[in-house]
Amino acid sequence: MTRLLGFIFRNWPLKLAAIVLATLLYAGLVLSQNAQVWPGPVDVQPINQSASAFILGAIPEVTNIRYFASTDAAARLSSAAFTASIDLAGVTANADSPFVTLPVHLIVADPSITILDYSPHDVTIHLDPIVTRTIPVRVVEGTLPDGLDVSQPIVSQDTVTATGPQSVVSLIATADARVRIQPSGIDVDQLVDLVAVDGRGEQLQPVELDPTSLRVRIQVGTQITTKTVPIAPVVTGTPGSGFEVGTTTISPVVATISGDANLLAGITSVATKPVSVDGATATVVQSVALDLPDGLAPAGTSTVKVTVTLRALTATRDFSAGVVVVGADSGRTYTLGVPTVTVTLGGGLLALDAVDAASFVASVDVSGLIEGSHDITLRVAIPAGTKLISISPTDVIVFVSPLATPPPTPSPSPFPSFPPFSLPPAGPPTPSPSF
Repeated sequence: MTRLLGFIFRNWPLKLAAIVLATLLYAGLVLSQNAQVWPGPVDVQPINQSASAFILGAIPEVTNIRYFASTDAAARLSSAAFTASIDLAGVTANADSPFVTLPVHLIVADPSITILDYSPHDVTIHLDPIVTRTIPVRVVEGTLPDGLDVSQPIVSQDTVTATGPQSVVSLIATADARVRIQPSGIDVDQLVDLVAVDGRGEQLQPVELDPTSLRVRIQVGTQITTKTVPIAPVVTGTPGSGFEVGTTTISPVVATISGDANLLAGITSVATKPVSVDGATATVVQSVALDLPDGLAPAGTSTVKVTVTLRALTATRDFSAGVVVVGADSGRTYTLGVPTVTVTLGGGLLALDAVDAASFVASVDVSGLIEGSHDITLRVAIPAGTKLISISPTDVIVFVSPLATPPPTPSPSPFPSFPPFSLPPAGPPTPSPSF
């Protein structure tokens, strides 16, 4: 028994390893004999993709999926049971290095199925940054029917924005609005879808245009011609308090318009859409469209810049100003011929309203005047924003005299002295006279 136990436990680690290896080889043999292949394909879906990047081209599909499954599980298997994905979390687009290699993750919905292998394990994708550009709009009219003329197309805006992969957006030449001129000669006035095209006119994808459509107007006729006429700006509204419309200028001063020759014959000028100055207290500058009659369209630019310059309303106003003396000698007395004068100021209403009438004064300078009568010109400090119109009177008489000397104060008079007063001696009463 001892010899038997010694034989069993002698070199037991090696014996245990041999047993484990044999078990694994047997299990692998069983699996290989029961492994099956799903030919695919299974689409690879990107997850956690950044909104600032776009995958150019198709992602390679997963094929040749080797798996182990029971007979029942294999019978129920379909391509929907497999999910393949690549994780783009933290992956950014780089125009200098646009190609990125990522591992493919394959999972199966049925937990009783074991995936042994699949192809490919990694895929390389072309990752392009998303960019935005401003693209000019072009109207493409197609073939013009015989006998018809068309005016210059008018679009609701001249440019649009294009957003998409950088390698595609960089190739865009124009955003085309493709219209068709009807043989009946009906004017075009409709919303037209836009198409991003390259220099050869080939449509480019994937690109998003904003807006996706524009309003296009084209005059169609048999005698379409052009005419250049002056532009008359239209100004409406009332400026703010204290202001009025001064000058109005426009740029450009003339417009070239197109339309039927008979209609153009009676046009001598065109007006602008109204420019409102209601409540304004400063210069108003606006870009406005031309206000054209039906049947006419601008042959060039459709807007003009109107500049309306405002000016302050002006008026005159009389103020009663007290006359004050400046430069007086403390040893003299100055007497004015008039205590107040009338000062007329001119200027804007706001400036005149700001004048403080209670503190408004005129002054006369009496520095160095000798005794006597003098005619002195009045001076007025002009308030800001106003100008002096007149002073009435312009001169004032100043009487200069020495300072009056007050009379001396009289000394108090002494009281008179009287002899001591004494009563007469007592005696018989004096008899009253009798009648």
